Amino acid sequence: MDSKFKIPAQYHTVQQEIQKSRFITHIEHTPTKEDALAFINCIRTEHSRATHNCWAYVAGEPGSSRAIGMSDDGEPHGTAGPPMLQVLQHCGIGEITAVVTRYYGGIKLGTGGLVRAYSGSVTLGLETLPTAWYEEISQINIIIPYAEEANLRKFLDQHNATIETLDYSDVVKLILKLPSSKTKEFQAMFYERISNGTLKFEA
Repeated sequence: MDSKFKIPAQYHTVQQEIQKSRFITHIEHTPTKEDALAFINCIRTEHSRATHNCWAYVAGEPGSSRAIGMSDDGEPHGTAGPPMLQVLQHCGIGEITAVVTRYYGGIKLGTGGLVRAYSGSVTLGLETLPTAWYEEISQINIIIPYAEEANLRKFLDQHNATIETLDYSDVVKLILKLPSSKTKEFQAMFYERISNGTLKFEA
């Protein structure tokens, strides 16, 4: 798995009209299959009167086939879900779900027209989709004396590390999260600048 790839930065929606039918594309960041299905159900509820709510998701890195899903939601077999999924798998964006809501306008599009409408709707949404970089996150456990806590907090701010849990006893125990690519550099600089080689990471 690539440790760094693009993901949707926020919920995004666009719409277009094709032969009097209204196609609304909804795109969301969904790291897991459960997140994807929850988003799909949310759109189904919001657009319960729509003719169709077709969907596809890739709950993993770009192009992954490990956790994918799709549905034609009543459209002719293979005319909505599969072309939507194909677009998602080749867009270079991971952890993504697209739902295309259709309000039928009275004119039939035919199988070829439907494939173009659904794949084109997803493509249209991707053209203006805000994205961010996903980077694999690692966890580090640190034990420090109380006197070093203030210095450590300043150090964390400089290295994009966040405190996941914090426990005060006779010492301060912290569980930190930071990008995996920065872990070795962080540990080396921690020893050099904060602990002078005297503090330790807990297994």
